[in-house]
Amino acid sequence: MIQSQSAGTNAGNAGTQERKPDEQPQQSSTVRTTKGKYSLGDFAIQRTLGTGSFGRVHLVQSRHNLRFYAVKVLKKAQVVKMKQVEHTNDERRMLQKVKHPFLITLWGTFQDAKNLYMVMDFIEGGELFSLLRKSQRFPNPVAKFYAAEVALALDYLHSHHIIYRDLKPENLLLDRHGHLKITDFGFAKEVPDITWTLCGTPDYLAPEVVASKGYNKSVDWWSLGILIFEMLCGYTPFWDGGSPMKIYENILKGRVKYPAYIHPDAQDLLQQLITPDLTKRLGNLLHGSSDIKQHQWFAEVNWERLARKDIEAPYVPPVRGGVGDSSQFDRYPEEQEEYGTGDNYDQYGHLFEEF
Repeated sequence: MIQSQSAGTNAGNAGTQERKPDEQPQQSSTVRTTKGKYSLGDFAIQRTLGTGSFGRVHLVQSRHNLRFYAVKVLKKAQVVKMKQVEHTNDERRMLQKVKHPFLITLWGTFQDAKNLYMVMDFIEGGELFSLLRKSQRFPNPVAKFYAAEVALALDYLHSHHIIYRDLKPENLLLDRHGHLKITDFGFAKEVPDITWTLCGTPDYLAPEVVASKGYNKSVDWWSLGILIFEMLCGYTPFWDGGSPMKIYENILKGRVKYPAYIHPDAQDLLQQLITPDLTKRLGNLLHGSSDIKQHQWFAEVNWERLARKDIEAPYVPPVRGGVGDSSQFDRYPEEQEEYGTGDNYDQYGHLFEEF
């Protein structure tokens, strides 16, 4: 998967939800048509924002409206080699369906003989991961703000039968005002009831995923618990410096040590999210996500105002909006091979007909 500034999988990074001059405002019920809307010539490529095993994310500027976007470029041969064709097509399909203030927007996709291109928002503030590492851990109200925005986004995805499956700080970007955008839908999947695929990041996997059992959308609520724990503590509960196999062992053992500084309400919520018992895991019970939103830890959150971004963020990134300010992203060596050149034989185009 494309890694973003740190250890993430596909860094689909992105900015302000602005449209081409000829585009009409979208109603949330409509599915955006994304196929073949752009071409490489529509953009001036600026710099790399994130890299990974089969592509990279670039900051680009539109030659038409001069706005900045993030373009995720995936090498078809690598996607095929790493058996990620289904995930890649799912990512495009899921992103095309969703529209929410805390989710990345996909504006269009296109392809050439060698690569797939996904045009997304450029989100200037960088990763939550970077902020968390600088801060070491977040104070209770800061973690609560980010957790609440993530909860609203997950709730929206689940209402569309989409399991996200890759929640972690590397996949949460901050916009210029400090609000979150969930990015990287490489593991997202539309699932009416249960699925079996093993995917995600070791520290964040629910025990039923590790044990290769069928699982449902409650794996995202488990991951929300891990995220809250990491924001409050600066590390994940099952990490001990060992290999992924050791992390899996710890997840299946299920013992979590809560530091004394964790607020009692936070610990109570975490114990009900990071539980292998699906009959007790919040989000999987009779009242669904309401049980999480009505938990005492979230008592002071006004969910309606938060959904309108009417609550001030605890941290506003030091960026200049709308000018392609990428100062919050790490530097990477640039791609040596120019896109859109060379042999026009398209060996894998039939696998990506929707792009």
